[in-house]
Amino acid sequence: MMAHGVSRPKDNALTAIFGRSRGVVIGVIHSKPLPGSPSFTGESLDEIYAFAVEEGRQYADAGVDGLILENHGDIPFATPDEIGVETAATMAVMADRLRKTVGLPLGINVLANGAIPAVAVAQASGAGFVRVNQWANAYVANEGIIQGPAGRAARYRSWVRANQIKIFADVHVKHGAHAIVADRSITELTRDLEFFDADVVIVTGQRTGDPPSIDELREVREATPLPLVIGSGMTENDVERLLGIADGVIIGSALKRDGVWWNAVDPQRASRFVARVRSL
Repeated sequence: MMAHGVSRPKDNALTAIFGRSRGVVIGVIHSKPLPGSPSFTGESLDEIYAFAVEEGRQYADAGVDGLILENHGDIPFATPDEIGVETAATMAVMADRLRKTVGLPLGINVLANGAIPAVAVAQASGAGFVRVNQWANAYVANEGIIQGPAGRAARYRSWVRANQIKIFADVHVKHGAHAIVADRSITELTRDLEFFDADVVIVTGQRTGDPPSIDELREVREATPLPLVIGSGMTENDVERLLGIADGVIIGSALKRDGVWWNAVDPQRASRFVARVRSL
């Protein structure tokens, strides 16, 4: 019988998806507002899809290893039980076009914490992984109390025959308070993700654009043998400091024009960043 916090040995998910276990760079595509969201005003879906594809091409030209698609334009985000079928349907088409056109490994993040919709989108589009900001335990987010969906989402993944889709799960995720589990250490929370069968652990700062603290990053690194990825705040100047500990990075804002997440990818920023990572 397994002890709590200890998982069965598994293959390295980064190697399986991206062909490398260290220095993995995943570019974030922040989609335009989608149907059903407050900022959607009836734009052509083909234009929305084309924007995502062009972002993917710019990242690919810069040399990133993979992409992750987020419905970041849908602010304020719905809670998991209120995410509409229109969001999943639109993201599935967008992800399919993106993967087939750009050809890089692709992940899906349906905000906020839409683990089951993300698995559905990934399965429909051929994406290889999903990001779930709160996979185990619970926290108080901007959207309210968010509970870890691991049990339901893992069963759904099995039901739709999608067990090939890897789970990238945040520990102590940004944009929220963890008072609910404040009596438990970062080490314990990290081991919970491993115990609940996550494939990759993500560490973030307090909000989009904030890097994680070195102390927290080291504590997570020591707590699990799973691959470790930076999920926010990485810049070109942080490469040696943070990727000396972590195995990869999910990066968006720092590679956009003027460093703003809703702007288009800046080809020069993106190329410089990837070159810096490759030089390690």
